[in-house]
Amino acid sequence: MKRVGVLGAGAWGTSMACVLAARLDVTLWARDPAQAEALARTRRNERYLRGIEIPAAVKVTSNLDDASRAELVLAATPVSGLRDVLKKIQSCNALVWLCKGFEQGSGLLPHQIAEQTLGPGARYGALSGPSFAEEVARGLPCALTLAALDAGFAREAAALVHGGRMRVYYSADLVGVEIGGAVKNVMAIAAGISDGLGLGHNARAALITRGLAEIARLGAAMGGQSETIFGLTGAGDLILTATGDLSRNRRVGLQLAQGLSLEKILHDLGHVAEGVYTAREIAKLAKARGVDMPVTDAVNAVLEGKLAPKAAVEQLLARDPKKER
Repeated sequence: MKRVGVLGAGAWGTSMACVLAARLDVTLWARDPAQAEALARTRRNERYLRGIEIPAAVKVTSNLDDASRAELVLAATPVSGLRDVLKKIQSCNALVWLCKGFEQGSGLLPHQIAEQTLGPGARYGALSGPSFAEEVARGLPCALTLAALDAGFAREAAALVHGGRMRVYYSADLVGVEIGGAVKNVMAIAAGISDGLGLGHNARAALITRGLAEIARLGAAMGGQSETIFGLTGAGDLILTATGDLSRNRRVGLQLAQGLSLEKILHDLGHVAEGVYTAREIAKLAKARGVDMPVTDAVNAVLEGKLAPKAAVEQLLARDPKKER
């Protein structure tokens, strides 16, 4: 039986460990020894994934070396924690990350972090697509894409994790997949603000469509393929995250519209909402590359306290009409 190590015992790491344990030898790594002991003993992760039982077949450990000695390692950390974890891995045959976003400060995508930390010859990629951890853990159907610069590795890794009710496609457009996964979180905040202000379904549909146009423009500027942007990891993930009640980023937008402070929202959320941390990096990158991303700019202004949600909406509506693109 193939061995898989899952690094990170949050919602996504726990969910993937539960699903893959049906057909693979899975080790789940938790950074905190106390959390690892509790997960192993109770077979529950009530903080991040309530009501889901961790199969007895899943080995839980706080020893990173034990978890990373596997045919495939899945890094289920936030983008902010990816660099630190990768630096600590002693050896890794193949790595796939589940996080979506840009690193704060550096503005790097996950594959660029991997390039810097794993060195030449490393085999790595991203697993992305429209999926909530809770639904995946419950065994509900989903379709994902595993992308890598090396198409052969993408195909092999996708075949390994594909199975059951989790359908996994493969792609060589790693940049396009990562751009879609990062920017859709910012658009989900925007959609949450729109819904929180009671602007209606028409407004939400328009916002999602224009958000997809922004994803496409940035993706093209960075070398992504249009078919990727309009596939599972672009349009699919955007639709889910902007409309689904399980979306953390959408929830942030809803509560911003209600007048809550960002600090309180994030404290009460208890999970990472990647869009909050990546919005600034996307706005900076778009400006540097001359890419027009007005929705992203508006969300970033709200998050930074420069605009109230209502004012951000009015600013967008007041923009001069342009040819749709």
